[in-house]
Parts: sequence; structure tokens; C-alpha cells
Amino acid sequence: MNKAITDGIVFMPPAFANGLSVWSRGDGTPGSPTYNGAPNGAFVPADPDFGGCLEILKVQTTQQLRYMGQTPLFPGCYLQIKARVKAISGPLPQVRIAAWAGGAGDQQVTVVVDQGPVTQLSGYGTVHEITAIVGNGQRSGVDMPWGVAALYGHFGLNIDGANGSLVRVDDIEITDVTSIFLREMISTVDVRDYGAIGDGVVDDSVAFEAADQAVGGRRIYVPKGTYLLAQNTSMSSEMDFEGTITMPDDKMLLLTKNFDLPAYIAAFGDEELAFKKAFQALLNNSDHESLDMGGRKISVTAPIDMAAAVPNRQGGFSTRRIVRNGQFDVKSSAAWDTETFTSVAPYNPADSTKLTNVENIANIPVGALVQGNGVGREIYVRSKDVGAGEIRLNDPLFDAAGTQTFTFQSFKYL
Repeated sequence: MNKAITDGIVFMPPAFANGLSVWSRGDGTPGSPTYNGAPNGAFVPADPDFGGCLEILKVQTTQQLRYMGQTPLFPGCYLQIKARVKAISGPLPQVRIAAWAGGAGDQQVTVVVDQGPVTQLSGYGTVHEITAIVGNGQRSGVDMPWGVAALYGHFGLNIDGANGSLVRVDDIEITDVTSIFLREMISTVDVRDYGAIGDGVVDDSVAFEAADQAVGGRRIYVPKGTYLLAQNTSMSSEMDFEGTITMPDDKMLLLTKNFDLPAYIAAFGDEELAFKKAFQALLNNSDHESLDMGGRKISVTAPIDMAAAVPNRQGGFSTRRIVRNGQFDVKSSAAWDTETFTSVAPYNPADSTKLTNVENIANIPVGALVQGNGVGREIYVRSKDVGAGEIRLNDPLFDAAGTQTFTFQSFKYL
């Protein structure tokens, strides 16, 4: 048995010769019926192919066999369950590895694959080897990916088909085959081993942070796929990305170990988005005073709204931060065109920096240049209250008392 990860853990269930009281005819949980003294099960001590084995008469729609011991499943561990089976008489059945997945509090984890590939027994006396691999990650070759919610399993067989089949089962073997799934560079930890799916739909943020906690100085590997991080996710390890990250605009990815723009470009696969997420992290992590662009020149097709990139900092940010060692290459597009809005609003010199009852206020952007009768040369929208219909200006107007039509120009800046 390979003990590369699980040194000291014995996965192999006891032989049938040691007694059938730990072999269930049900799901394997405590209290389920066993094959000990069962009318449709018996130990055969001298089968010519198997030596000692269990003989089962199929009397249920799905005849089950489960080891009642809790076989542990650790993050990053992959187990192979193997049984040799042959038909003796009656209808030829279908056989597959099957299991009951147990989680915290000994509750069943129901959202996992609990059966392996099916094997049709082809003839009487013909020995068939039935196998399946179970593990945390959805890797190629893993028949039963269980994520991190399942902590152990009751493993065994399902026998399907017409009743009346008589089969014999050799001792079931459970072995650690983790080495098959280890990358050539053993210094990496694969996020799939901690439950990451990479389908762009399931939230993988918990799996990423679980991998980060278990990394032990190694690097974290993110294989091909699209990984949804629906929550703020902080990673303190170096990352290798083949897949890409997708996140809500208001959620942050904090790459504290390799914090630079190239790392975020590798993570998100899009330069503009990567800059926004890296800038977001810069303003939300006290460990970094600057964002190194790594000498990159990134193409920008539209204005980058820095406030929108950091929505949790709308109240202001007074600590010095630097973006350095890179360039922005502005690409021509209609997104840079100046936008013009008009609105009717009253102005009262008694409250000299406020417009009230502003029509179309929702569309008027903060920072827009204000023009109209009695409006100075450099009057801008400083803030707005959409609910109250009020706009605050940076300076007073000089001769604009009463109601009139104002023009608001929104210039576009990089």
C-alpha cells in the first residue's frame, strides 16, 4: 500500500474469514443487517479461485455488500476499491463498486457519486475484477469524486439484475493510490484535491483556502477550468494558474505571497480585469504599499473606474499606495466619447453649492462639468443624493437663482 500521504493508516478491511458480522447487507451504517447468519450469504472456505470468499444469493433489487468500518478519506488522498467476483449460477448480474459517504456528525453526504462503473458478469466461473477510485478531486480516472464534505465511506459492492443470481466475492481490497494523481513536481498542491470543481458555477472559494492552509510551503496549482470564487479569498501561498478565476465585482482575491500584476493576469486571464482586481487588493491589504505591474503594458479599451473597482472604499482612502513599473496602452473606442446630459433644476443662492429637485439625476455622473446661465468655468458635480434629488457642486454659482436647464458633460479619463 502506498503511504505517501496517509502513513500509518490501514485502509484494508478484514478478510471474510475473520467473520461476517462487519459485512452489511444494507448501507454499512451501524444497525444495518449483516451477512452473519443470513439465509442468502455464507463463507466458503476453499474456493478454487479465491480461497476463502463470500457467497451471496441475490434476493433484492439491488443486493448490497458494505464494510461497516469507517474507511477514512483525507484531503488529497485517493483510494482504489477492488473486488474479484464470479457468477456460480442463476441469471448473470451486473456488479459495481458502491459506497455510503459519511460526513460530519456521521450524516450521509448525498450529493456525491456513490457508485463506480458497472461490470456485466459474462459467464459462470469467469473471474471479473471490479474496481473504482474515490477521492476528493474531480480528476481524470476518479470514478467517485467526493469533495471535502465526505470524511469516510462504507465501501463494498452493488449487485443488480434479476434475482436468483448466486455469486462469490473475494476479499475486498482498499488501497491508497494517491501517487497516481500526484504531479511530477511534488512541491505543488492541486486545488481539486480540496474540493475545487472548476466549472464556473460551484463556489470554489472554500476549497482554495483549504488548499492554502494545507500547502506547507509548497506552491498551489490551479489546473485548467474556470473557478468561481464567490467569497473574498485570501491566498498566502505562491500560485500556478493554468485555469482562470471568475469573481463578483465586489469580492476580492488577495494574493499575498506573489502580489503583482502578472500574477493577477495569470489568475483572471484578462489584463483590464486583472488590474482592477489587483488594485482592489492593493487598497485592502496592509502588507503591500505598491502594485508592481512587472514591466507590462496593458491594453485599455475603456475608462477604468477606480472607485467602482474598490466598492468597499467609497468613503475615501487616505493611505499612500503606488502603481509602478508598467504602462497603459489606450485603445480607441466609443467608450472614450464625452457624454452630455441635460436636466432642469432650481438653484437657491442661500444654499450656494446645491441643486435641488434635479431631473434625470440618476444618469448624471459625479465629476461632470456643469454648464448653464450663471455657472462659472470650473463647476463640477461633487456628489449626488439620488433619493433626495440633490446635487452638490464644488463651488457656488454666481448668477443662477431660480429654475433653469443645466448641461452636464462627463469627460472620460483613463
